[in-house]
Amino acid sequence: MSRFKTAGYKSSQDSGKSEEREGARCVRYKCSLPGTIQDVLRQRPGWVEVKDEAEWDFNWCDVAWLRENFDHSYMEEHVRINHFRNHYELSRKNLMVKNLKRYRKTQERELGRLEASKCDFFPCTFTLPSEYHLFVEEFKRSPGSTWIMKPVAKSQGKGIFLFRKLKDIMDWKKDGTRSEEQKDTAPVESYVAQRYIENPYLINGRKFDLRVYVLVTSYVPLKAWLYRDGFARFSSTRFSLSSIDDKYMHLTNVAVQKTAPDYDPEKGCKWQMQQLRRYLTAKHGREVVETMFQEMDNIFVRSLQSVQKVIINDKHCFELYGYDILLDQNLKPWLIEVNASPSHTPSSQEDYEMKCRLLEDTLNVVDMEGRLTGKEKRVGGYDLMWNDGPVYREDVNLETFDSSCFTANTHLGCVNDRDKQLRRLMKPFPGQKRM
Repeated sequence: MSRFKTAGYKSSQDSGKSEEREGARCVRYKCSLPGTIQDVLRQRPGWVEVKDEAEWDFNWCDVAWLRENFDHSYMEEHVRINHFRNHYELSRKNLMVKNLKRYRKTQERELGRLEASKCDFFPCTFTLPSEYHLFVEEFKRSPGSTWIMKPVAKSQGKGIFLFRKLKDIMDWKKDGTRSEEQKDTAPVESYVAQRYIENPYLINGRKFDLRVYVLVTSYVPLKAWLYRDGFARFSSTRFSLSSIDDKYMHLTNVAVQKTAPDYDPEKGCKWQMQQLRRYLTAKHGREVVETMFQEMDNIFVRSLQSVQKVIINDKHCFELYGYDILLDQNLKPWLIEVNASPSHTPSSQEDYEMKCRLLEDTLNVVDMEGRLTGKEKRVGGYDLMWNDGPVYREDVNLETFDSSCFTANTHLGCVNDRDKQLRRLMKPFPGQKRM
């Protein structure tokens, strides 16, 4: 059970006194993860947890369960599960970059350089040891610049370090220096070497990145929703390039920051997205900040399009992605990585309540209860961003509007009046009175 108060989080479905659910079909759910998601599932009216080998309608599983069981599971029409079979095409660092590079080449070949330039939102990246020689060529073109090394399949800042000299990464040199016996006994772990963004946007001298949530309910056709809430994660130490070994300065992951000697769990290192948007708007003006958020929309859509043809689409699957975005001092957003199992572990009561809202609205969009029409452009805190094409805001006049700079139906960091919207949108659960 979470150490945070569920009382502070009231389900938007608590819209009246619970009555006997006569004839109402229960949703049988299975969940292998503890914490926030369990709290949300347990509070959902008419949802019943099942254990072990019992039949289920909805499964919030970890990726290990998926790997072992998905191919052997028969799923009826209505069943839903929270991962696509090969979700890692976007969430493994090396595969994400491979798919983005291929997508950019395809765009350039078919639509020209200008269109391909819209994919220039990820730092120069190489997979080691396989692309070691390519990396060395690029490294020598800009001596003295800083690079960052990351294991391809680890999260929460594990195994990450910065470097400026080739001797620091000799272990990842092309396999030519290793005997066959060495390769068999101790294979080199795959890493990505990525050009470090040396000019991050700073607030109070500190570096931060953004966590943004995107829900994909289908890849063919592509249907994606953007959540209004998110947060900025700050480092606890003022930024400087003179010390590249200080992880508390350069890595913003909460898992790293909470081990800092001066970490305050109550204060944390987070701003809600609304607070960040207000701060940037006050400092730079509305137009500049609108452009920045539009560029982030471009990142979300094009990164999903880059894997659209390789992800195995399945009507039973959905995916809640956690995008990590870094802003440079010119307010250009950079895609750092995408997580297919974003942490729901809260760092404060406010963070817990935000993640409860996010997860509850994810269940509202997936709609196991059949309460939506399928034509909604907004469900709670989610706005439909892409539905086999761009989705426009309600106030756009399509006859006079230039679609090359369309105003997307996205409201990241804007007011999230989800409770009011859900009351208007949703029919009550069977056995509940509408307020």
